[in-house]
Amino acid sequence: MPEPAPLGVVIINGSPSLQSKTMGLTNLALAALERIVPVEVRRVDVYRLGNGFTSAGDREHVTPQVDDALRAAEQADLLIAATPVFRGSYTGLFKHFFDLIEQYALANKPVLLLATGGSEHHALVLDHALRPLFAFFQALTLPVAVFASSSDFDGTTVLNPRVYSRIQTALEDVEDLLRNRRSR
Repeated sequence: MPEPAPLGVVIINGSPSLQSKTMGLTNLALAALERIVPVEVRRVDVYRLGNGFTSAGDREHVTPQVDDALRAAEQADLLIAATPVFRGSYTGLFKHFFDLIEQYALANKPVLLLATGGSEHHALVLDHALRPLFAFFQALTLPVAVFASSSDFDGTTVLNPRVYSRIQTALEDVEDLLRNRRSR
């Protein structure tokens, strides 16, 4: 029997920096995921999508490059939504990306929620901002989401073992779901 295709993972990176704590957390989650199932990864850095993204008020006015990024997110087997917390919520361009996604394109799509912030108080973003955003799309947000605060890092490297444990729990809880998604 042929080997199933790898899990198509699309990371939506809401951080304005390519070398950020948010991407450090995302890379950690991706490494844990790769230990569970083979993956094929595409990363969309929303801050690099340019004027064809930022000036678009709706889907009809995006550039082909931006439309390609939107379609990748819509067609992913697993979406990793990663954002730093600014003023108590996700970044504006992160939200704008999802403003351009087709309303039902993420229905029943597994979404791993990741966020970073200055302190543990920002962890509420997971349940008070990110889950409601993806509930609108009827996406299947994974039961365990992961937050890491500045004190959990040395630069962009996660040092706190509790963060590692939370990522492991988040992925192991849905291991069967992820394995089944890749066989489509």
